[in-house]
Formats: sequence, C-alpha cells, structure tokens
Amino acid sequence: MKLLIATDLSPNSRQMMETIVARPWPARSTACILHVVDFSPYTLGSELLKVARRSAEDSLKSAVKELESSSLKIQTEVLIGYPRNAIPKYAKDWGADFIAVGSHGRALGRFLLGSVAQAVVRKASCSVEIVRPRAEKPARGAPMKILLAIDGSGCSKAAIRSVAKRPWPPGTSFKLLSVVPPFMPAMDVAAPYFYIDQSAQAADIVEGEARKRAVEAIAEAQGLLSRAGIQALAGDVPPLGDPRTVILDEAKQWGADLIVLGSHGWRGIDRIMLGSVSEAVAMHASCSVELIRG
Repeated sequence: MKLLIATDLSPNSRQMMETIVARPWPARSTACILHVVDFSPYTLGSELLKVARRSAEDSLKSAVKELESSSLKIQTEVLIGYPRNAIPKYAKDWGADFIAVGSHGRALGRFLLGSVAQAVVRKASCSVEIVRPRAEKPARGAPMKILLAIDGSGCSKAAIRSVAKRPWPPGTSFKLLSVVPPFMPAMDVAAPYFYIDQSAQAADIVEGEARKRAVEAIAEAQGLLSRAGIQALAGDVPPLGDPRTVILDEAKQWGADLIVLGSHGWRGIDRIMLGSVSEAVAMHASCSVELIRG
C-alpha cells in the first residue's frame, strides 16, 4: 500500500503523522511525507522561496527521524505550488492508495484548513483520510473504535473490503451503521386528506423497503468482515434520519476514533444537487474520517 501523508509542518500536523504511522499497515507498505510550500506569499524564484523550501526539507528530515520505529518505509518530498491542487496531483502521479491530511479540529482552524482539506477530498482519485488529533496521544498499537457507515452501494462495499484487508491493533472494536433516509413526498397543503393518506402509505412502503435494504447491507458487511476475522457490532434496527446527522451523532456517542465510509466521487452538478454525505461527515466529524474510493 502507498500512503501519502500531507503535512503543513504545524504541531498538530506532526501529531497527525505520528497517529497515522503508529497504526499497523499491510506488509511492504510505503509512505511519502509531502509538504507543499505555498508560493502565494513569495515571488517565484525569489531567495525567500528557496529558503522556505530548504527549511521545509530540514523539518521533514527531522520528522522522519522521529518516525523511524515505524514498519513503514518512509520517504519525503517538498513541492512548491498551491497545496489544494498539488496534493491530489502528486498523489495521482505517485500512484497513492491513500492520502492522509490533518485537521486542526477547531472552528477557526477548520475554516482556514478547510480549503485544502476539502479540495483534497473533492479532487483526489484515491481514498482520503481526514485525521483529527485526539485529546490524549494514543500509545502505539492501542486498540481503536471504528465506525463503518454503509448503504449497500458499490463504494460502500469497497470501504468494507478496505477495512477487511488491513491489519488493526489488537482489541479494536468495529461497529456497522446503515441509516434509513426518511421519505419526504412533495405535499400540497391544499390536497384532500385522501391524497395525504396515500402519501403517508407510500412513505411507509418506501421507508420499509429502505429498511430492508439496510438490514441486508449490514448482514452482507458482517459476512465479509467475518471472513477476515473481524466481528462487527450492529444495532437491531437501522435508524431513520438524515444519514449525515445520524452518523455524526453515533460516532460522537460511541466515542469512535475513526469513521469509515464509501465515497461516490460525484462531481459538479451531481454533488451540488444530491449533496455528499461522505464530505459532510469528513468536514464536521469530531474524530478522524476515511473516505474510501473503489
């Protein structure tokens, strides 16, 4: 597996690197720690830009020394450009399977970082993890709590397979969540009660079918994970509600360390019209989030 770790060299970003590198990864996995020197404040070719690049290279070398105990084979790269464009482009050129990018986890920090993190989520052709620092630095190999949000789609199955094929710390807990979106038919306030009753019946039928699909998705996911030696918890009844809200609330209440969900990779008008559950969860979760692309 090829893992691209994008860092801005801040203290939070260093913690993000430690968090990612401390996890067990498949054998012979490699990591590239990437820093992009944003040339916006500089004049191209100026001496200050050269100094900024040399400083970044020295900082990365220092960071790698602190991560030498990792089983990952680590290399570094410093580029000059716009981070929001350079990170996904380098990931594609390098053939990355995963991009890890940090989040400060604060309202102002999220706003400032959002343009980079959100651009990576939208533009990357591979899977992305938004890594958020925990209140306490986790010990190497500490068990995790992983919430898998699924919907039975192809990208959701890709997320399950991604989790199933990776090693995880001993004692790690897994929980499956499949949310049933409520059916909201268009309603004319002046419509006769007869039609209102019909709409209510239609909503019951549609939501019933959606609940059935959610149950089937959970059962299929449990089977796939079980064959990989992973036992995943799941609620008896799939919850009804806005998937974005339910996933975020469940992760917070359960104390999840990581949310994993598939990303449809919608672009342009599809993403605007349909919205992106995965993007909303990635931007607003209180824990780390992985968006898996098939």
